[in-house]
Amino acid sequence: MTVEKLELKSNPGATLTAYLLDTSKEMPNMKERPAVLVIPGGGYYMCSDREAEPIAMAFAVHGYNTFVLRYTVGEGKEFKMPLADAEEALALIREKAKEWHVTVDKIAAIGFSAGAHLAAALSTMGSTRPNACILGYPCILSEISRILAFPVPSLDEYVDSSTPPTFIFGSATDKTVPIINSVKYAEALAENKVPFEMHIFAKGWHGFSLCTPSVCDKPESVIENARASQWVKLCTDWLSDTFALGEI
Repeated sequence: MTVEKLELKSNPGATLTAYLLDTSKEMPNMKERPAVLVIPGGGYYMCSDREAEPIAMAFAVHGYNTFVLRYTVGEGKEFKMPLADAEEALALIREKAKEWHVTVDKIAAIGFSAGAHLAAALSTMGSTRPNACILGYPCILSEISRILAFPVPSLDEYVDSSTPPTFIFGSATDKTVPIINSVKYAEALAENKVPFEMHIFAKGWHGFSLCTPSVCDKPESVIENARASQWVKLCTDWLSDTFALGEI
C-alpha cells in the first residue's frame, strides 16, 4: 500500500490522504479499483479519527482504493467551505484516476454524522457528484444546526434524479442525531426514484463507526450494540451490486 497526503487548494488546512493498494500480476482484475472517499464526522467542529483511517482500512480490505478528506471545520466558518473541499477532493480523485489506478465511474463517498451531511451535500448540491453515496447516522435537516459549528441546509430538499444510489444506516436509539434525519432523506430519495437501501438498527450510540473495540472508548457498548457492526458487510455487498463488481 502507498499512502499519499495532498493539501487541497480550496481552503487552508484541508487535505486528502490517499491509501492506494498495490497492483500485482497475480491479480490481473485489480489493475483498476473502485474507490471510496471517506468523510469523517465531528459536528463540523473537528474531523473524527475513529471515522477516518479505520473506515478507509475497512474498505481497503474489500479491494477499494480509499481517500480520507480532512475538511474545513470550526466556528466562524461557513458551510460552503467544507463543500468546496469535498468537491475538490472528488474532482482530484477523478483527475488522477489513471495515476491512482481508480475506476473513474466507480467512486463512492461515505460520511458519518456531520460528515454524512457533507457526503449528502456532495451528492445533491455538488458541482461534481460521486457515483454512490453512503451515509452513517447522518445529519440531514437544518434544525440539527443547533449542535453543529455553523448553520447547514436541509439536504432532503436538494435530492433530485441525479442524486446517486445511496446506502443509509443508523440506530433508533441515537440520542444526538434523531433517526428522522435518515427517514426524511430516504423519503426524498424514494420520491425522486433514486435507488437506496436503509438499515436502522434497534441499538447503537451516535458515532459508533465500525462498532468494534478498536474504535470505541467504551468496550461494553460494543457488546451491547454488536449488531450495528453488520453495516460494513451490508454496505460492501450493496456497493458491489451497485458498481456491478461481479462483472469484473
